[in-house]
Amino acid sequence: MNSKGIVVFRKKRTTNAFRCISKSTVCSILASYALDLLFSTSIYLYLCFNPLQFNLQYLHQITITYGGRHTVTLIPGDGIGPELLNHVREVFRFSCVPVDFEVVHVNSALESEDDINNAITAIRRNGVALKGNIETKHTMPPSVKSRNNLLRTSLDLFANVMHCQSLPGVQTRHKNIDIMIIRENTEGEYSSLEHESVSGVVESLKIITRNNSLRIAEYAFNLAKEQGRRRVTAVHKANIMKLGDGLFLQCCREVASGYPDITFDSMIVDNTTMQLVSRPEQFDVMVMPNLYGNVVSNVCAGLVGGPGLVPGANYGRDYAVFETATRNTGKSIAERNIANPTAMLLASCMMLDHLKLNDYASLIRNAVLTTMNENRLHTPDIGGQGTTSEVVQSVMKIIQSKGQLTAEL
Repeated sequence: MNSKGIVVFRKKRTTNAFRCISKSTVCSILASYALDLLFSTSIYLYLCFNPLQFNLQYLHQITITYGGRHTVTLIPGDGIGPELLNHVREVFRFSCVPVDFEVVHVNSALESEDDINNAITAIRRNGVALKGNIETKHTMPPSVKSRNNLLRTSLDLFANVMHCQSLPGVQTRHKNIDIMIIRENTEGEYSSLEHESVSGVVESLKIITRNNSLRIAEYAFNLAKEQGRRRVTAVHKANIMKLGDGLFLQCCREVASGYPDITFDSMIVDNTTMQLVSRPEQFDVMVMPNLYGNVVSNVCAGLVGGPGLVPGANYGRDYAVFETATRNTGKSIAERNIANPTAMLLASCMMLDHLKLNDYASLIRNAVLTTMNENRLHTPDIGGQGTTSEVVQSVMKIIQSKGQLTAEL
């Protein structure tokens, strides 16, 4: 990055901030801008005279947090992703959220991986991303891997987290559902290792490793402890896959021994799905390998009203990516203004909490829930007649009534 890039970044950020503050603070803004310009110039001079000492990680820290603002990678994805993320940006601007988006487009129709590699590079630079789902076309050659899977494995986003809970104002068969689903996100059946050994015979490898199983189990128990939850259930098929799922179950038991205050049990995956649709209230925190997590998360989303309501997050040691929980492109309803924006808005709130912008997260989250519960404005997927735009407008009106927060400089 050169000095021009740095100054442009500061100008753009300050221009956004001007729209969100009162006139009484103009003098302090100008003083702050002068200091910012001086600081940017010092960076430029440092880079000019000390090129060998330049540390990209140090600059990374400046660009995403300098001045109280954060830069987030935004990947629109396919289907309803672009329109929903445009609405998120609209709500963020209206609420003066101190976040700037770096938009990176990924084309699922291309065989080249250049676009997803660009997205991965952007996430490594910014540390955080908000994304729509990227379609995986079944008609593409076997050599073309899922863009979503490449992103998760390249960044080692090992924990997929979904909080499935009953939402106010949404009519469902079961009430008071409150389940945390922790899914191992980088191996299992989604390792993308398959081949045709002889004509008509295909081998698909399921990879289960001790290190990754211990890591996801530790994550699940630690999360349960932090949130005051009392039970962790490991979902498996160790009665059939005795080595692979047996190893996963063994690792969960080892980790459980270090958390005596949390009850641990296990359940076979086919029984789990039956228990979920009959007595979901028995579950608290659930941890499982990759494929089972895909199935269970979709079942749980259906229990609370559908894929348009549940947010999700992917966490690694260094990066975090936020999206809707069920990873549904919604291609059939794209550009019809009927997609439910709730899941994506709530995912953006999870992102704000991750960035420690908790006040902004609470403001937007409460406005979304008020729209659903008190205003009873629902999209067709949950039995209403409201449009996407109407829901978003309602959210912004509620935010306005509460009073927008002032963006920090």
